[in-house]
Amino acid sequence: MMMNQKKLGFGLMRLPLLDPQNAGSIDIEQTKKMVDTFLERGFTYFDTAWMYCAFQSENAVKEVLVSRHPRDSYTLATKLHAGFIKTKEDRDRIFREQMKKTGVEYFDYYLLHDVRKEHYKIYTELDCFSWLAEKKQQGLVKHIGFSFHDNAEFLDQVLTEHPELEFVQLQLNYLDWESAEVQSRKCYEVAVKHQKPVIVMEPVKGGTLVNVPETTRKAFLEYHPDMSVPSWAIRFAASLPNVMMVLSGMSNMDQILDNTGYMAEPVLLNDEELEIIKQAVEEIHKSITIPCTGCSYCTDGCPQKIAIPKYFALYNAAKIETDEKEWKAQAENYRSLWETFGKAKDCIGCGQCEEVCPQSLPIISHLKAVAKYFED
Repeated sequence: MMMNQKKLGFGLMRLPLLDPQNAGSIDIEQTKKMVDTFLERGFTYFDTAWMYCAFQSENAVKEVLVSRHPRDSYTLATKLHAGFIKTKEDRDRIFREQMKKTGVEYFDYYLLHDVRKEHYKIYTELDCFSWLAEKKQQGLVKHIGFSFHDNAEFLDQVLTEHPELEFVQLQLNYLDWESAEVQSRKCYEVAVKHQKPVIVMEPVKGGTLVNVPETTRKAFLEYHPDMSVPSWAIRFAASLPNVMMVLSGMSNMDQILDNTGYMAEPVLLNDEELEIIKQAVEEIHKSITIPCTGCSYCTDGCPQKIAIPKYFALYNAAKIETDEKEWKAQAENYRSLWETFGKAKDCIGCGQCEEVCPQSLPIISHLKAVAKYFED
């Protein structure tokens, strides 16, 4: 494993868009500048996946990275998701297409995507673990692992049954550290037990730990006037000794400059900072109604084309804000989305969104709450 890399990785799931309403309309020219700056500052790890950016992220990788920079100047990770494979032939079909889309001859890191109990059954039935090990033997993949969304007990089972896997990608942030649902701390400790390096996803929980309550923001800035709010979340993850990489889904140049600035030589959190974070967790929990991270896995297959993460974000913002003028702004934003997407009340309860949600959210019932709040 390449443990000498700087600990910040470029997550290619939330790239800048030419059309905010079209997840596949990646702003290639802006992304090129971001990639170049990331590399110039000494960072090398890029993370994509089959379905990111409406299946366009891997195509963008070829255009902004692979075709423009030497192969030994970066490391690239991508993933195979259980939701897109029905047969053993599908595994190789997708893998070949991923190599074609990205333009590489090998992947530095390859993951079985979103391992949880129901997906684990699919990966096992289709012999994906042996298949992935063969890809490594063939030199098509350098390091094999998986991303994980389930409880710590199940993670222990997976790592016990598959010691050949070299690393695990976990949702890990200070808000989910003691969460009974996500179990960041417990999962991290299982990875340590099995001596598997951890790659961190969702360090800022889809923006939740960027847009923190005002009391938390002030506490952070009073202690570190020169550091951004998200720096606290990313440094929290990077401070853990078994973490080899912290992914940040960066969508503009400001985020690139900020993240690469404080992660060039990251300073570990001290006891005072950990106490401030503990207080922040209490404040943030009070403000969150729907703990959606905005990954958008739920939207690709929605038959009603409902902008689920966007509606949840507006709902959370509206519930926090007590000022009537601001509430109207959220309502106006909600109505403006109707021109492109289905309304929350258009949900037919098919359940495909809940099947793929990494947070296991009761999306259908949440959409009913959104519809009642904004539409009634």
